[in-house]
Amino acid sequence: MDSPSPVYQGQFGSFTITPHDRTEVRLYRAGLAVAALCCGVATGLVIWQGEQYGALAMVDWLLGGFCLGLGLSLWTIHIYLRPLHRLLQVFWAIGSASALILRLSQPDPLALYVYHHPLTLLGVGFVFAALTGIYFKEGFCFNRLETKILTPLVPALLLGHLAGVLSPSLKLALLGIWAVLFLIFSARKLIQEIPADIGDKSVFDHLQQQRLQTQTP
Repeated sequence: MDSPSPVYQGQFGSFTITPHDRTEVRLYRAGLAVAALCCGVATGLVIWQGEQYGALAMVDWLLGGFCLGLGLSLWTIHIYLRPLHRLLQVFWAIGSASALILRLSQPDPLALYVYHHPLTLLGVGFVFAALTGIYFKEGFCFNRLETKILTPLVPALLLGHLAGVLSPSLKLALLGIWAVLFLIFSARKLIQEIPADIGDKSVFDHLQQQRLQTQTP
């Protein structure tokens, strides 16, 4: 027989962790692992192959896997503030839709088109804004060094490319650092204790009760 789930004491009362909670955490971490792996492989191809058409066409498929993995993580992540959670999901949707539209409307690989048309980041960049939100949350909650670096690094790289102030070699260097730190972050998440990612469920229950009270006439 399964052993009973431990009872935890939260800020607003006691709570237990259900199998559904654990499944959500595993899916969250799996999504991050997929996104990080796709990011790492795509970065390796860009650094190794440059602007070769075949390599960049493969990067497009990896970008699709990255978006799907990130979407899974944003669906299952535990964030106390629901408006912030929804905002990150909206950012992901805008960025993913923009990437899909550009890919279907342009003959060139998406990565190549975005590189030569930086203004497209005003659409595609939203997906990376959503990822930065995860980095910020993880850095704030768990004091992770890699996410504290990634939180400013990703916007600096994207905005630097948008403004045209970064040299090609610096862009590749920052992209490589991003990919390595993302892989480290996702690997560390896989071995972290599951309850840590669930957080204080009593806070979620309290906020839910507050929302119900405000909706009651």
